Amino acid sequence: MSQQIYDIHRQVVEDCKAGNRKAYNDLYNSYAKAMYNICCRMMDDAEEARDMLQEGFVDAFRRLESFRFESTFGAWLKKIMVNKCINTLEKRKIAWADEEVPDSFADMADEDRIDEEELQMSVERVKKAMSRLPEGARVIFSLYLLEGYDHTEISEILHISESTSKTQFMRARQMVKEIMLSMPEE
Repeated sequence: MSQQIYDIHRQVVEDCKAGNRKAYNDLYNSYAKAMYNICCRMMDDAEEARDMLQEGFVDAFRRLESFRFESTFGAWLKKIMVNKCINTLEKRKIAWADEEVPDSFADMADEDRIDEEELQMSVERVKKAMSRLPEGARVIFSLYLLEGYDHTEISEILHISESTSKTQFMRARQMVKEIMLSMPEE
């Protein structure tokens, strides 16, 4: 028997399960913005993000009877959204570079490293830099840094090795830094 998690939206979810149309609207309104932001980061295209949001909610509402409060509704919905985006991206045949992390990354001389404190990271600058990443690198960067997945989880979700996930994240992180350094100050 699994442990049930307290969820502030439990009653709304229960009302949805009972067929209350207003509850579906309330649940959508409670999560739409956060889920849209996840879809935007994953897809890097507002139109596609809206499509993923719509399809994700349709899937979630169709599968609502299977939701057992073993996690929060938000965590369950986030997983659906992330998987929806990843499945769509995989249909495009994203190339995940399957390489080990070269020693040169780990052993970079201090003078070659970019001083992270010198980077004036604003959310908008990071978003712009992320949008310039290759699709595979952007997805891994987003899953790890923004969505909180670890490399083991990412490797399982994307069907890649853990070292590929780590390598792609390190490369994406370096690319974001370089892009931000080349961006004009705002």
